[in-house]
Amino acid sequence: MSDRRSRAKANPPERGRVAQKRRTRKAIIAAAGELLAQGKTPSLNDVAAAADVSRRTIYMYFPTFDQLLIDATLGSFTQNTVEAAIESVKSSKDVAHRVDVMTRAVQRDFAATEQQGRTLLRLTVDVPSDKRPPNQPLRGYRRIEWIERALEPLRGKVEKKRLERLVSALAMVVGWESLIVARDIRALSLKEAEEVSAWAARVLVDATLANK
Repeated sequence: MSDRRSRAKANPPERGRVAQKRRTRKAIIAAAGELLAQGKTPSLNDVAAAADVSRRTIYMYFPTFDQLLIDATLGSFTQNTVEAAIESVKSSKDVAHRVDVMTRAVQRDFAATEQQGRTLLRLTVDVPSDKRPPNQPLRGYRRIEWIERALEPLRGKVEKKRLERLVSALAMVVGWESLIVARDIRALSLKEAEEVSAWAARVLVDATLANK
């Protein structure tokens, strides 16, 4: 098998496109974040120039400019704490432990930015259907990356469809949405909400491991 075919098999086109979209989105957020860190209130043109993309590209990923600015601001809050937590368990092969550490770090960080998170949710929920980017999520890229990194030891050991289903399931119990349900529907404290999310995540991982 040629090197080209080997690379194609290891990195199928669909996964390659997803990775490229993530890189583009991260570049846009990073550019906006750097401008905000400089004390500026950037315009759409400022961010486009800093990220070396077009205005149209930005709107492909962020239906509203407010969503981009909030996303970039939240990214600066979560990057250090959640990234540090995931980095602390990178050598562990215990997936349940890795997911628990990731889940608790995300929930604590998201709790600290609950109001901004509610605003971001409102902005994405209110996007008209005809302005939604086709075949890509409106938010949650960082969360999915964190979940995938926590599950990395399972890659190649669990059927791809089962692993993707686990990623999707964890995305439902980790993040602002689960926090808001715990707070608004169940009237839980932040600590109780964290414990419920950690428990739900552990159940999902255990169920997947029990049926590998």
